[in-house]
Amino acid sequence: MTQVTTSNDREEQAGEAPEACVDLTAAEDVTATVSSEGSAVCMQEDDSTFSLLTWNIDGLDGENVRERAKAVCSTLALYSPDVVFLQEVVPPYLIYLRKRAVSYTIIAGNEEGYFTAIMLKKTRVKLLNQEITSFPTTTMLRNLLTVHVKISGSEIYLMTSHLESTKQRSEERLKQLKTVLKNMKAAPGSATVIFGGDTNLRDKEVAKLGGLPGDISDIWELLGKPEHSHYTWDTTINNNLNAHYKCKLRFDRIFFRAAKEGGQVVPQDMNLIGLDKLDCGRFPSDHWGIFCHFSVIL
Repeated sequence: MTQVTTSNDREEQAGEAPEACVDLTAAEDVTATVSSEGSAVCMQEDDSTFSLLTWNIDGLDGENVRERAKAVCSTLALYSPDVVFLQEVVPPYLIYLRKRAVSYTIIAGNEEGYFTAIMLKKTRVKLLNQEITSFPTTTMLRNLLTVHVKISGSEIYLMTSHLESTKQRSEERLKQLKTVLKNMKAAPGSATVIFGGDTNLRDKEVAKLGGLPGDISDIWELLGKPEHSHYTWDTTINNNLNAHYKCKLRFDRIFFRAAKEGGQVVPQDMNLIGLDKLDCGRFPSDHWGIFCHFSVIL
């Protein structure tokens, strides 16, 4: 009988900061480069809107690595998001992205093991500051990565994290969520705050906290819970894990705190990406990504 390895198994094994073994840059392919000129969607930039993508790209999966990495870069080129949150980035993936995604500034939450990263389109986003908040009791190398930016004249704090995995670590995951929410609330009132990432949250865990604070919204809920963007981890469709179980969960979430004064940023829509199966018979990741648009009202 074939043993099924889940993404959570890989994450637990990776808690010891594994050595990277695949050189993603070995196979050169110009079509995988992400740049403003090379984007499949090359439109005049609109200062009244910006876009954001968050995606757990499953860098710990050692199968079909080059094809999946190329697919991630092709997706970035296609959608050309202004802001990108990535989770489960590994060192060779980071090198590959820095080589390919030339139109982005890339800030990593670590440089070894596996970690998060934030990508900011150079022509749209001005980086002001960056900060890493540790999770002292994590056993999975998790932290909170924050960047302070300006987009279209609006001051925004952008945050991403990969909260502790597995059902058994619910207590640690909720501790980390509390830290995220505390930092979101602590940001200056003049700024908008957007958090996105792989939260590994179950709805009952959020309910256990009494829901999100009143000034912080879950964008999927704020937009009316659109069914087409409900489940971001769906083993009934995604075969990357060869899972023997069928499960649909909304692990990946985006939280939003509006500015209390001045200009406003307003969420407009939410769609899932990474849904196309590759020639290898697998998807770019075991997670779907989330792609959102925001309007800017000064």
